[in-house]
Amino acid sequence: MFEVLVFVYENYWRGDACPQLHLLGRKLSAVGFEMEDIQQALQWLDGLNIASHQTKLIDIRQSTPKQHSQSPESLRVYSVAEQSHLGAACLGFIQFLESAEVLSPHMREIVLDRAMAVPGHPMSLDDLKIIVLMVYWSVGLEPDALVLDELCDDDDRVAH
Repeated sequence: MFEVLVFVYENYWRGDACPQLHLLGRKLSAVGFEMEDIQQALQWLDGLNIASHQTKLIDIRQSTPKQHSQSPESLRVYSVAEQSHLGAACLGFIQFLESAEVLSPHMREIVLDRAMAVPGHPMSLDDLKIIVLMVYWSVGLEPDALVLDELCDDDDRVAH
């Protein structure tokens, strides 16, 4: 499924440039992806579309403290299921992105929602990085160059 998501990310500049899911499915099939991977990716992308359009996003670099719906002193407590599914490396990476102020609390929740929608655990850090990229993609934001470099694997670069 993640190979399909990387293909979508690389071939469609933003989420709103992506064709409707049934048309995308045909395109992915024509490219040669396995039907099972296509179906999983389309279902995951549908959930991403729902999550990203139902969540109010705030760019934490451009907002004032009063605009945050989450206090700077607040703490996100991860459920046992989230801890088990994501593992320490993924949770640490999410914390790193938040502390670097490149992942707002709202975007974090979308990332967590989509990460929890992926079967199997613990999730690999590489898969989580693809999810973070797809969340940026879905809301029409391009991560800055340093964030993009951190999210992209050196051996298999994803470029925009």
